[in-house]
Amino acid sequence: MPGPGPRGASTAVTRSTLRQQIADALRDEVLAGRLLPGQEFTVKQIAEQYGVSATPVREALVDLAAQGLLDSDQHRGFRVHQFSVADYRAMVDSRSLVMEGVIRHAERLGRTRVGGKAVVSVRRRAEEAARAARCGDLDIHIGYDLRFWHELGSIVANTYIAGFLHRMRVQSWVFSVPHLRADADRRHWLWSGHEELIDAASLGDLTVARSVIRLYNDRALAWADRLER
Repeated sequence: MPGPGPRGASTAVTRSTLRQQIADALRDEVLAGRLLPGQEFTVKQIAEQYGVSATPVREALVDLAAQGLLDSDQHRGFRVHQFSVADYRAMVDSRSLVMEGVIRHAERLGRTRVGGKAVVSVRRRAEEAARAARCGDLDIHIGYDLRFWHELGSIVANTYIAGFLHRMRVQSWVFSVPHLRADADRRHWLWSGHEELIDAASLGDLTVARSVIRLYNDRALAWADRLER
């Protein structure tokens, strides 16, 4: 077992990085629809697939289970969690309530305008996410949409709130992906208001920001209604 000092620290970092890489890769597999809701697999299968030892795989799967993306079964291994329409509605309601709280907190502090170099990166994400949404390119849209919201959240909220919102959006995409892939009309349901929102945030126009976010959530709920019908 590695002892203290630089060598031991390097080993720990490598293992932690591998664990995160596996978790990220599996989450991307789920978001891409290659791992479907309810699909089962074992630590051994994933370890063989990526050509790594079982330990970082097990740790990565436990991490994803803690994020609500996987279910763990002591005897059968792991399976991709199956979210219901009711779960999706609860996610939309949760992120809506938290975002309203973030806006109200900014109003109380008088920090209604965001700026700086970070906004340049967020704006690039906004442009790419909106363009992909208008084209109906689901894979590209998901990646840029998640990055847009995560980076914007990191600017306007603290780490805990930004992390919570990110988990909600990942979970909502996990639910949405199988349905959207089967929907020839999905371009109509992919939200493309990213640029309008970052413009409002840059100007400190919270009225417009609230309106854009409300439309974003209303569209999500309308899509849930459509699924139920």
